[in-house]
Amino acid sequence: MILVTGASGFVGGALCASLVNHSSLRISVRDKSKTELFANVDIFEASISPDQDWSSTLSGVSAVVHCAARVHVMSEEAADPLFEYRRVNVDGTLNLARQASEAGVRRFVFISSIKVNGECTDLGHPFTADQIPAPSDPYGVSKYEAEMKLRALSEETGMEVVIIRSPLVYGPGVKANFLSMMNWLRRGIPLPLGGVTKNRRSFVFIDNLVSMIIACINHPAAANQTFLVSDDEDLSTAGLLDCMALALGCPSKLITVPTALITLGAKLIGRSDISRRLCGSLQVDINKTKDFLGWSPPASASEGLRQTATHFLKKQS
Repeated sequence: MILVTGASGFVGGALCASLVNHSSLRISVRDKSKTELFANVDIFEASISPDQDWSSTLSGVSAVVHCAARVHVMSEEAADPLFEYRRVNVDGTLNLARQASEAGVRRFVFISSIKVNGECTDLGHPFTADQIPAPSDPYGVSKYEAEMKLRALSEETGMEVVIIRSPLVYGPGVKANFLSMMNWLRRGIPLPLGGVTKNRRSFVFIDNLVSMIIACINHPAAANQTFLVSDDEDLSTAGLLDCMALALGCPSKLITVPTALITLGAKLIGRSDISRRLCGSLQVDINKTKDFLGWSPPASASEGLRQTATHFLKKQS
């Protein structure tokens, strides 16, 4: 029996859709009304809180894939964001994991974030799975703290833990900044990013991430390892916009503005984080993932963007 938490989320939902024909799939959501109810699948309502009782949900479960989390948000409203992230991502996760070990769960797969490694890389010097982490925001800190406590729990109990750090995930139904980008391109809005050609950023298509998660559920070599995942194809900001516009069947109206000017403008309005994401690099090295698991992304970045665009256009019609 496999338990997937966060089944109503982007990653958890896609994973459950791939595992739906699995005869022993069980899913956990915060609110049943917000998820499609799969036939022949046990669905439990549960919150990722420090005091949640998971005993009935974990009965007979051999592997847990923990996708649920308090996710990174662009406009934080909590008075103490780190406290809120820790309550769910650290304390809530450890509560689930400890009860999982007590219930005899063999393997706990934790969906973490590349933010554990840091916010940016020097061009050509990607993050690796085993380098010293350097999270800089509350979300990244909470994910790192959860990783450390899960490793300690594994050493204490013998339950296998697998950690997967993912960069930005895209695919059909993606929201947030990726959806905004498609809307801008589709509407023909000129974007001052035509000169951002020298940076490189890693992304992961949802089908590729799901494929890698499934590989980690049972692969012997995955036990107690940390892996990075991506499409294994890095794009510049301008390159991503051009590829997405091509997939959408519309021209990319990119205006060439010096990156230094973009950086200065963002700094003047107090949003240096925006210029870092638009102009900076964030690359990940997935050689360890490929070597340990014998895994490679089944879909190319162009195919992932095509499927994302097709779904977006259908929703627009």
